[in-house]
Amino acid sequence: MSLNLAADETSIPKVPIGEAVDSAIDWINDNLEWLLDAITAVMSFLIDGLTEVLLAPSPWLLVGLFTLLALLVRSWGSAIFTFVGLLLIVSMEMWVPAMETLSLVLVATVTAVIIAVPVGILAARNDTVSAFIRPVLDFMQTMPAFVYLVPVVIFFGIGVVPGVCATIVFALPPGVRLTELGIRQVDSETVEAGEAFGGTSWQILRGIQLPLGLPTIMAGVNQVIMLALSMAVVAGIVGAGGLGGVVVQSISTLDVPQGVEGGLSVVILAIFLDRITGAIGQPTGRSLVDVLKSRKAAAAAV
Repeated sequence: MSLNLAADETSIPKVPIGEAVDSAIDWINDNLEWLLDAITAVMSFLIDGLTEVLLAPSPWLLVGLFTLLALLVRSWGSAIFTFVGLLLIVSMEMWVPAMETLSLVLVATVTAVIIAVPVGILAARNDTVSAFIRPVLDFMQTMPAFVYLVPVVIFFGIGVVPGVCATIVFALPPGVRLTELGIRQVDSETVEAGEAFGGTSWQILRGIQLPLGLPTIMAGVNQVIMLALSMAVVAGIVGAGGLGGVVVQSISTLDVPQGVEGGLSVVILAIFLDRITGAIGQPTGRSLVDVLKSRKAAAAAV
């Protein structure tokens, strides 16, 4: 009895964080319904439209186009893997859900990159913004993926829209972090040289920092795609469809062949997207960095 009383006297009052979040969700539902409806309409239009585009031509045509893309941006080995892998998806009759998943991942990735790159650039140029955004990103990355499904289902119901919204939030942090890292790791002397030649802040960003930081930024985009693919499978729980729906259905029915085929299709898509984005990491053309180097060489020759 005395031990229980001592425990009661020293217990810490409960902080009602869950209740506060629940109240905030109710407030958003009551006061921002117009915004949620707009997001639903835009996301549904983008995903449905992209899915129709991917499913409109013959699978053989897309297999050829994707193989040619892998050949142009990567290598013969990547092209052969793409051709064989996509043919395997077609033969397993997973082409339709694979294209549904691909459209979800592409929409989520493009949206996440559009948000992440400007935020990362701002954080790289402003230490206050960087200090503020860092714990937010830590929170987003450590939060279990399933937790993101709870509020999005409340906001958007069941379907592909909550799946893509949860995917965007889940995949966003590495894009911000690696964009900031890519900008910050550019040699300060190179930036100072650009300023000495009269370059504006925008010209230095576009001509020096972005080209030199592009490999790191593309590594962030690559991570965004990988996280989007993993979350797209989890989003099958809330009715997002695609390969995630196939995997969830196989779990509910204990259908091992279906689960293996759906998981293998996800792996093939992941490797294909990884190889493509990994090849887009080198700046092309004559940038401000090249101009500075040529002027420095000319000055040394004189």
